[in-house]
Amino acid sequence: MKEFIEILAEIVNNLHDFILFFVSDTLNSNATDKDLHFWIMGIIGILIFLFVLFLSTIISRMRFGITILSFLYTFTVMVVLVFAIEIQQALTSRGNMEFQDAAIGLWGFIVFFLVFAVASSLFLLVKRFITQSKKR
Repeated sequence: MKEFIEILAEIVNNLHDFILFFVSDTLNSNATDKDLHFWIMGIIGILIFLFVLFLSTIISRMRFGITILSFLYTFTVMVVLVFAIEIQQALTSRGNMEFQDAAIGLWGFIVFFLVFAVASSLFLLVKRFITQSKKR
């Protein structure tokens, strides 16, 4: 996993240098590194926001839309968390940085979520059965 992150870092660094060179030299701009970060991250952020807003609007209209959105948000936070922990382990040498550790951690969340989903479904079925029995 360490090698994978190093490769990604190298790609990002090369892309960063290319964009800074293009903006500064080709466009004859005096753009600084901070200017580059402002514009690039601003554009990436607003594009992601618009995509998520579009997707969330569609999902929120579904029967279990709020549950789906809650799962997606939690899963996103969990992805960031497990990779932050793996990176922290590599930086502090307090464990092995492995992609499988991150994947297993995410799998644990998915299994616990499935248990929650099954338990919730059973609860709703029992509740519906009791409600229908009282109406008769």
